[in-house]
Amino acid sequence: MSRRSSCAVVAALCLALAAPTASAASTSDASVSASAVSASRPGADARQLALEALTGANAVSAIAEVRDGSGVWRGTTGVSDLVREAPVRGDGRFRIGSVTKMFVAATTLQLVGEHRLGLEDSVESHLPGLVPGGQDITVRQLLNHRTGLFDVINESTEIFPAPDDPDGFRNWIAQGGLNRTFTARELVTKSVAHPPHFEPGTKWAYSNTNFSILGLIIEEVTGHSYAQEIQRRILRPLGMTKTSLPGSSAEIPGRHAHGYWTTVDGIGTPDVVKTDVDVTRHNASWAGSGGEMISTTDDLVRFEKALLRGKLLRPEQQREMTTMLRTDPDSDRLEYGMGLARTPLSCTTVTGHSGAVLGYGTHLWGTADRQVALSYTPRGDAEEQTAQSKAVGAFLEAAFCGSR
Repeated sequence: MSRRSSCAVVAALCLALAAPTASAASTSDASVSASAVSASRPGADARQLALEALTGANAVSAIAEVRDGSGVWRGTTGVSDLVREAPVRGDGRFRIGSVTKMFVAATTLQLVGEHRLGLEDSVESHLPGLVPGGQDITVRQLLNHRTGLFDVINESTEIFPAPDDPDGFRNWIAQGGLNRTFTARELVTKSVAHPPHFEPGTKWAYSNTNFSILGLIIEEVTGHSYAQEIQRRILRPLGMTKTSLPGSSAEIPGRHAHGYWTTVDGIGTPDVVKTDVDVTRHNASWAGSGGEMISTTDDLVRFEKALLRGKLLRPEQQREMTTMLRTDPDSDRLEYGMGLARTPLSCTTVTGHSGAVLGYGTHLWGTADRQVALSYTPRGDAEEQTAQSKAVGAFLEAAFCGSR
């Protein structure tokens, strides 16, 4: 989902990773049902129509893949960039944002299954002195976002300019903001300089800091970076040859759609000016183990299928990862396990994650027999991006429920 609409959920800086709460809201509250979308063009595929609603809401492009027992469906809409306006390619690569957390969680739980790491291990026992109060924060709490730790990516302007400050954004670009490199320890240190929101284990609050710490713990336990471990344990065994962890590289390898950030000047006046800034090439080290990965729809649905069918984890760790807890004690609309979210649609309940990273929005959701991956390139003001978020919900309805 778009970063601007994610802000309402996580009190976030809009250039940050999206919390899955917002995607669940757009999934559940989508104003256009699959049947209503189909009615607009009789005989057309409801999934394609719903995908086109994204570009109809001013997204630059969208690509999607649906895989189930009947085969594979792929759809595209929009252009790969606003200069040449070539049609977007369905096999292109894109930044997946917080969907990265699924990979980091699976790697962590593999280490738990190998008895090299314990879910009740404290942060202090692996990273002494890094996190104040780390002796009271467990690996389990990191995985299910119940630490209360402040999220410097989403909750401050220490890394990015304020989302409603177009001059600040332009100055940030001019000063090389797209090319800054951050280490995981730097991100954690910046976050823990702020007081936590609550005592560990007492509530749920999405925080990228949790997964920055998990990346460091994987490195401490294995002697290798989390990127190397994800490559060795998941990407190579599954043949995910188009998925990568770029680190401080600003490039997206291979074919890809361009991502944009829209500055809006003159809000509240008759002379509103919107400018789409190309942010495709940027150093996403700020996202790190919380959201740096690059992939394709084909690779993602392959991963989702393997994960949900228990091909990557031992049975005990599979149960742990998919045991869901409410994110809101008064609502069951979004539950969260370990690097996995679960949310209801009209016909079923889907499991997966959403993600947003500068210029790109990603959704990866699945059931036992169907997997759906969506990438789109958002743009526009807050109202337009809210409409795009609703279109995402309508697409997921069409993909999971439209043919049942």
